[in-house]
Amino acid sequence: MSGLRCLLFWLLLLVPGALLAVPTFQPAMMPLGKGPDAVAASTARMVGAMLEYSRWPSARPAVRLCIAGAARHADRLADIRLSSGAGVELVAIGAPGEPAPDRCDALYIGRLDSPTLGRLIAGARGEAVVTIAEDDPACRSGAMFCLLYTPQSLSFQLSIDAVSRSAVRIDPRVLRLSKGGY
Repeated sequence: MSGLRCLLFWLLLLVPGALLAVPTFQPAMMPLGKGPDAVAASTARMVGAMLEYSRWPSARPAVRLCIAGAARHADRLADIRLSSGAGVELVAIGAPGEPAPDRCDALYIGRLDSPTLGRLIAGARGEAVVTIAEDDPACRSGAMFCLLYTPQSLSFQLSIDAVSRSAVRIDPRVLRLSKGGY
């Protein structure tokens, strides 16, 4: 028995060091370019990548990307081109408090007051709608993706809870690219 105890002792001693040697993953950070619309262009590239890694229950000839609230960086979302050949159709939501699952495949959310934001996210929960929050750096709104802006770069955080409640499937590799991904 003393040999087994000795082995366990050394395993317990060495395992934490081995765990520290495991490479960590940095969140995907997109450097912002130069120019007056650099943030909007980077936002469009990031949102396009999110849509590329999203799988709806049935194929979409065009992804209907709805915009709700005061979106500061949505000016270039019309430039998104998906590799599947599906187009991106922008749809403005007139009254942001109304549920949008029947009109939207993806929802880009700008600045909204908390009650309106809560109703909008609740209306998309469990539906085939990708939700992306522009103005939620703590990612507490319940959106699937939260964009994170710094003066030099753009990254995102993924809410595993929101993704698991959606009818849209997100490629698991996206978790590695998000802030706090494993």
